[in-house]
Amino acid sequence: MLERYLPILQWLKVYNRSTLTSDLIAAMIVTIMLIPQSLAYALLAGLPAEVGLYASILPLVAYAVFGTSRTLAVGPVAVVSLMTAAAVGNLALQGTAEYLTAAIALAFLSGVILIVMGLLRLGILANFLSHPVISGFITASGLIIAASQLKHILGVDASGHNLLDILLSIGARLDQVNLPTLAIGVSATAFLFWVRKQLKPLLIRLGLKARLADIVAKAGPVLAVVATTLVTWGLNLGEQGVRVVGNVPGGLPGLHLPSFDIDLWQQLLVSALLISIVGFVESVSVAQTLAAKRRQRISPDQELIGLGSSNIASAVSGGFPVTGGFSRSVVNFDAGAATPAAGAFTAVGIAIATLVLTPLIFFLPQATLAATIIVAVLSLVDLGALKRTWAYSRSDFTAMLATILLTLAEGVEMGIIAGVGLSVLLYLYRTSKPHSAIVGRVPGTEHFRNVDRFEVETSPRLLTLRIDESLYFANARYLEDRVYDLIAERPQIEHLVLMCPAVNLIDASALESLEAINHRLKDSGVHFHLSEVKGPVMDRLKRTHFLEELNGKVFLSQYDAWEALGGGRQPEHSTLAPPL
Repeated sequence: MLERYLPILQWLKVYNRSTLTSDLIAAMIVTIMLIPQSLAYALLAGLPAEVGLYASILPLVAYAVFGTSRTLAVGPVAVVSLMTAAAVGNLALQGTAEYLTAAIALAFLSGVILIVMGLLRLGILANFLSHPVISGFITASGLIIAASQLKHILGVDASGHNLLDILLSIGARLDQVNLPTLAIGVSATAFLFWVRKQLKPLLIRLGLKARLADIVAKAGPVLAVVATTLVTWGLNLGEQGVRVVGNVPGGLPGLHLPSFDIDLWQQLLVSALLISIVGFVESVSVAQTLAAKRRQRISPDQELIGLGSSNIASAVSGGFPVTGGFSRSVVNFDAGAATPAAGAFTAVGIAIATLVLTPLIFFLPQATLAATIIVAVLSLVDLGALKRTWAYSRSDFTAMLATILLTLAEGVEMGIIAGVGLSVLLYLYRTSKPHSAIVGRVPGTEHFRNVDRFEVETSPRLLTLRIDESLYFANARYLEDRVYDLIAERPQIEHLVLMCPAVNLIDASALESLEAINHRLKDSGVHFHLSEVKGPVMDRLKRTHFLEELNGKVFLSQYDAWEALGGGRQPEHSTLAPPL
């Protein structure tokens, strides 16, 4: 029982020197990558740069204790940072103590929500966000994030929480562009794009081993940070209007409780809930993908607890909301991380950097951090998914496009609310008209198939309707109408069999519909039967009066129903499509 809530007890038993070596190597690589990312995402959230470092220390340790993924790397991420800025920006001005207080409270509240969800085993909630909606939300958020960083590339003041506001704000200030800042921003962005695509192949062609080449390529953001910092310092570009990170307090963050102001919590509650859901969905998607590659498993419910504890750890150490990041987790995986201890070692590396390196980043241009963010988030933008989704499913395309447009037009919070709503509505729409088929017997077999697809035997006295979806309130009325229409079209029918191999649930509304169908068919002189009803469904039906009032029978298989009801006496043949 204890191991369920403390997964560290499971992998710690088999921890050895080989595992330690793998984790240490992975930690060094991820630390190099995480330092500039942490600084950049703190600025994206509207917070001082050092807060990003604070949010990358204790959360990693907490996840190592409570998380189930062996390779997930927790910390600040772009989408959650943007959502933090949107949530806290409504309550306080950036740069004020109240802004930081609200961000810390937001992390704590998100952590509490995640832990409660985990204890209630609500990990299944991730299934309520369809992949097209999530893809659309991430694409739109990536575009907004990239646009929001253009002000740092250009060296102008601009604001806005949606794409149009941001672009209009920047467009109105194009005459104020700072040329040295623009040169740094464009150069850093171009360099980082080149590093991402071209550096590793180049190093391999020069004779470097693939593993070492990959490490050097992943260190690209650090190279950009070092180079632009030296240039800014050496040419004294700060006096020419180039905005730098400035003084970053050294030392480790102190531990303290967040604000427990009830009014503040009420104002942050909805945002905390949305951040929790988005962060969990992003994190668990990455964790499941990486775990599958090593034939490992994660527990979504325990992941909620792991992420919740990470956010609480971030809050008590002066950080802001965190979650599992895609890019750093993939790097952690590729670098050979074997256990969550790699995250804890990364936390040590970030802590050392916080103690030692902060004086060295005084002259780090904000344009460089903006370039780091732009390159990172644009890799998540997938506009091609619109074309692929359109070709496969028009309804999924509609949900995806609506999510993108709403996110771009109204901001990330409205976008995710719309995404959740569209996911639920899409599910209700699809299941409100479940696929059903009139089936007949494949000659010479005990198999029954759709009369529109196979050459099958049917009987004028017997009609079998196969339902390929669970029956619940949204589709109960549809089933009634379907059955009544079929009976009205076939006055010679004496028996109607509802074939239920795919029915996993019959709720109270659907039960009432079945009772209404039974009475209607009885009045029409038609016997109503069921076949292939699953055990759990039958158990629930036995607790009602439905089976006693049923004017037909329940058959174990459709072949039993066919034989008992004389389906083969007067066969008709229908060849409407070749066998599949």
